[in-house]
Order: sequence, then structure tokens, then C-alpha cells
Amino acid sequence: MGPKNKDQRVAVFIDVQNLYHSAKNLYQARVNFREILKEAVAARQLIRAFAYVVRTKTGEEKPFFDALLNLGIETRVKDLQEYYGGLKKADWDVGIAVDAIKTADRVDVIVIVSGDGDYVPLVDYLINHGRRVEVMAFGKSTSSKLREAADEFIDLEKDSGRFLLLKKSHWPINIIK
Repeated sequence: MGPKNKDQRVAVFIDVQNLYHSAKNLYQARVNFREILKEAVAARQLIRAFAYVVRTKTGEEKPFFDALLNLGIETRVKDLQEYYGGLKKADWDVGIAVDAIKTADRVDVIVIVSGDGDYVPLVDYLINHGRRVEVMAFGKSTSSKLREAADEFIDLEKDSGRFLLLKKSHWPINIIK
């Protein structure tokens, strides 16, 4: 499948934890999901956008989840699992893979917003089934195998001023400007 064109139907899958931790660790910043979505769609036809999020016991994420919904991004929510000894786990890899495969027959392009190398088999599968796959993530924290597997890699570091919100206020507020 060739380059981007306005007739392409696009589905976007955002691994929120992966992006959140990359932005926090690399830049001490938050992610501007409005700009992420705009770049992912790139003036094509958005069919569906999903954000995979984790809910903690405090529920402090609710304003963030609402902000995503206001952007037209559907949220898939999983509760944070806490194990004996303090281990906390919330992994969306399988959920994202299943949703991407289920959605693939209705779209031309799948955009995976994550740098996680665990998505390489998914990318290979989708490409082998005739889909264009684009990966968006912060280059420094992206698996080189994932970059190579995708039809296109969009490095969010190249325009970090656009894709990051520096910590001026509490996170749910300036995500919705």
C-alpha cells in the first residue's frame, strides 16, 4: 500500500501507558493526545480511535478519560492489578492486538501509537493481510524491530513541542485546550 491519501480509512490504537511513561521519563512531560490523534489521522478518514488506559483505585484518572472521550477517542479501561509483594501490572498488548485484528477488515491503515516491541508480530500480521501500518512513538524508547516492521515510523521526538505538554498545571486541564 502506497503513501498517505485522503481516501484512506484509518483506525488508531493508543497504548497510553507506553506513551505516558516515555514522555515522563524522557521529558518530564505529558502527552498532547489531541495532536497525536491529528497526526495519526493526517487528514484521512478516521473510522475509530481507541486509547487503552488503566484505572487505579483512587479514580484520579477520570478527568483524563473524559478528555480523551471529548477528543473522539474511545477508551478501553482495565483495572490496575496489584499482586502480593507490591507488584502492579496492567498490560494491554493482547487487547490492542485483538482489537486491531478485529478492526482491520474495515480500514486501510492501522496506526499503533506505542514503541513496544511486543507489537512486531501484530504489525507483521496486519501488513501480510494488506494493511498499511504506521507506528508513532518517541524514538528513544521505541523498539528498533518495531520501527523496521512498520510501513512508516513517525518519531514524536522530531516535533516534541507539538506532542508534549510541559508540566505547567495538573494534567487533565491543558490536555483539552
